[in-house]
Amino acid sequence: MIPYITTVNVLSFRSLDLNLLKVFEALMTEGSVTRAANALLMTQPAVSNALARLRDALGDPLFVRSGTGIRPTQRAVVLWEPIGEALESVRGALDEQVFDPRRAQTEFSLSMSDYVASLVMPNLLGHFGKVAPKARVHTVPNTILEIADQLEDNRVDCVLSVYVNEAQQPAAIRSRSLWTVDYACFMRRGHPLAGQKRLSTRSFLGAGHVDVSLAGKTLPSYDLFLASRGLSRNLVATVNHYSAAYEVVRQSDLIAVLPSDLRSQSRHAPFLHAMPLPLKAPPRIVSLFWHQRNDTVPAQRWLRETLVEMFAKSD
Repeated sequence: MIPYITTVNVLSFRSLDLNLLKVFEALMTEGSVTRAANALLMTQPAVSNALARLRDALGDPLFVRSGTGIRPTQRAVVLWEPIGEALESVRGALDEQVFDPRRAQTEFSLSMSDYVASLVMPNLLGHFGKVAPKARVHTVPNTILEIADQLEDNRVDCVLSVYVNEAQQPAAIRSRSLWTVDYACFMRRGHPLAGQKRLSTRSFLGAGHVDVSLAGKTLPSYDLFLASRGLSRNLVATVNHYSAAYEVVRQSDLIAVLPSDLRSQSRHAPFLHAMPLPLKAPPRIVSLFWHQRNDTVPAQRWLRETLVEMFAKSD
């Protein structure tokens, strides 16, 4: 006996108007019926009608309301990879569509912390000024725990961040490692501990600490690391910006475990003293994250290739 689902799939393909797949693509990439209509040069009712026909043909809602836009169902996510690749192949065969950065007036949105932004944005904007002068880039804050939501809700094109173990990375989220973050213990010059050749574990754990929690309420990852070893430190405060942490250290007797790359924090560097950690922080990798629905979008692919070429480092 042929399973029912197989019969439904065969009948759906035979009866499906393949023009509806272009509507499906626009809805996936735009995350909004209104924006999809604008991209397709169609009216919003026409797109809504096409979506209703898709739902009937495929036996699934495909999209549900989410905030100011729409969000794909699991069925839509599963369908997107083969359909998106097929449409891209057909489009390439017919008109050899390419993304021309010199003419493009595309707006890109990137989510990252202030620390990552300070390393990425100066070089990225300089590069855009040379090769994509009409493109625009906007950054939004990154709270780490919302990486998947930002991408699934189409709020940003890419996220540049570390990923923590509080949640599994969803299958629809793609990633590419960029660089490993090195950490050191920072304190102000003239701090009582600055004169030591090396920090003992006791003096390190007993000193007052400040750390960064981007979400503003979660325990910093270094404390989770210490807890796994049965240890704890004197965490006095958390802030939600790296620049604020460096400034707190500069103006107080608090110490901090922070990224050791001070290229972006040059105004702080003359006032800070860095020492190796007595308890080395576990490695953390800044990665590039994106949603699979953007795998074959030419502008998105160009953006990712640019970010990887500029910032990916081999250890």
